[in-house]
Order: sequence, then structure tokens, then C-alpha cells
Amino acid sequence: MTNRPSLRAIQTFVGRPAPIGATRNGAVISAIHKLFVEDTSLELSTINLAGDDQADRSVHGGPEKAVYCYPSEHAAAWHADGFELPPGAVGENLSLTGGLETDVCIGDTFRWGTATIQISQPRAPCFKLTMFSGRKDIGPHLIESKRCGWYVRVLTPGTVETSGPVEFVDRDEAAPTVAETFAVMFPGVHPEADDADLVRRVVQCASLSPEWLGAVLARNPLAH
Repeated sequence: MTNRPSLRAIQTFVGRPAPIGATRNGAVISAIHKLFVEDTSLELSTINLAGDDQADRSVHGGPEKAVYCYPSEHAAAWHADGFELPPGAVGENLSLTGGLETDVCIGDTFRWGTATIQISQPRAPCFKLTMFSGRKDIGPHLIESKRCGWYVRVLTPGTVETSGPVEFVDRDEAAPTVAETFAVMFPGVHPEADDADLVRRVVQCASLSPEWLGAVLARNPLAH
């Protein structure tokens, strides 16, 4: 893959853990409800953006998932499919333009302000997204459409602009795209999951987060 995405931050969002609903076990706490940041810049640590937090860092946030990025171009596609998901509606921190999951690869490195970030894994749907959106069909639809977005780790903390360029720095040309990495997790849904060579590229990608690697190993028999 040789194209170099020209990404640009459109909007930035942060949120704090708060109840979003309840199950028979009690209140469900999540920071999926993100608020638009009006400031022109924020500090980015190795864990998250200033003002952002997560209710459970075993599934969101932390060093491997410090910032959740999502292509703003997906809003129109979601609308066409009967979903109203404007920027910020899927819990993303960074609404981007200029690149989709097919355009960026695991391990791609970018300069965002004075910080350096690296793509670590796709995002998988969870029950909190279902609860927050009020749509039981959003998870299956996200899986089928591969409109997953991606998480980044922070290689160098710094000050980031809440809108403006996210400059491409480097890529491992052997790395799989985010879309490919997402697809191999779902045998029986995406034909890529049956491509032994692709599955091997995914599990051998040094920049892939341990969490996603473990999930692929558990779900895709070709990963062994």
C-alpha cells in the first residue's frame, strides 16, 4: 500500500464517565458521550486527551487506545442506512477527514501538533454503543460496513490542535490496513477472514495492539 493519507482534524471531543442507562445489574457507566471541545488546543498524554476519561480502561482508553479517531465521511453513509450519527455520536475523540479505514494501516504514524501518534487497532462495537445510540442493530451494521474507526497510541505526548492537519510521518509497507485488520476478526462475515496470507500479516504486525492480536487468535482459526 503506497498511498499517503492527508488527514485533517475537523472536531475534537472529550467526555467523563457518567450513567448512560441501566441493566438488571445496575447503572451502566461510560464516557461514550463526548462533548465538543471549544478550545483550540489540548494537552495529549500517553493515556488520553486533557478532559477525557474512561469508565473501564480494560476496554477503552489506556496506552494502546489513548485516542479514538473516526472518519467524518461516515456520517453520510450512516444517514443513508437510516442512522443519525453526526460527528461525536459513536464516542470518538477525533473526527477526521481525508482517510477511511481502507486508507490507513496499523502502525501508521502521524504528527498531531507537537505530539506523535500511531495507529494501534480498529474499534470493535460494544453493548455501550448499542445502549448509547438506542439502536440494537448498530453493532451488526458496524461490523458489516467496517465503519469502525481506529485507536492510536501516543509515542510522544504534546499539545494538539483541536482542528487542523494531522500530518502523515511513516508507514510499514507490509502492515495491513485498519479495514483488513478489522475484517479478519469476523470469520463468516468478511471474506478477508478466510485469506490465510492476510491473517498471517495481521498477527505478525509488530504494531498491532496485544488486545486485538489476542482477539484475532481467539476468533480466527487461520491465525494459528
